[in-house]
Amino acid sequence: MPKQELKDILSVRRIIDTNLANLKDQVVAINRVTKVVKGGKNLSFSALVVVGDQHGHAGFGMGKAREVPMAIRKAIEQAKKNMVKLNLKGSTIPHQVLGRYGSGQVLLKPAPEGTGLIAGGPVRAVMEVAGIQNVLTKSIGTSNPHNVIKATFDALLHLKNASKVAELRGKTNEEVAAASS
Repeated sequence: MPKQELKDILSVRRIIDTNLANLKDQVVAINRVTKVVKGGKNLSFSALVVVGDQHGHAGFGMGKAREVPMAIRKAIEQAKKNMVKLNLKGSTIPHQVLGRYGSGQVLLKPAPEGTGLIAGGPVRAVMEVAGIQNVLTKSIGTSNPHNVIKATFDALLHLKNASKVAELRGKTNEEVAAASS
């Protein structure tokens, strides 16, 4: 998915009140960045953080500062601004979906109750803060946490709920459910 298209989707779906006190944040990656200047090297840190309420709302952000705590704080503030509502079906996702960003791809498959969260690294962090408890995932391509997180959000934003699909097709929810089984 092109970078501009992901930004457009995030800007359209940003209707979440981020003043909720029960937000959970999770640091995905911290990177030490060095900039070489005339007088020597300037050291700073960048942080990648995901934030969610564990009830179908999640966001990610990146922050950069001279100290790690300040970088994390900046990343959390940006993640709160990028919060989106996700279409979930109970504690799992409604259907299989493939998200893409750069050379990274993330495959998400719904799983029955009791399966648990089968995910690794950055994808697991996103699923935990979003409140998805039963899902199978596979990260394909790059292992860069930035691209994996963006591919995961691309997949989650392409999830459709049954009532929207029924409305688009001009049918009732029962007709759509009967056709899919």
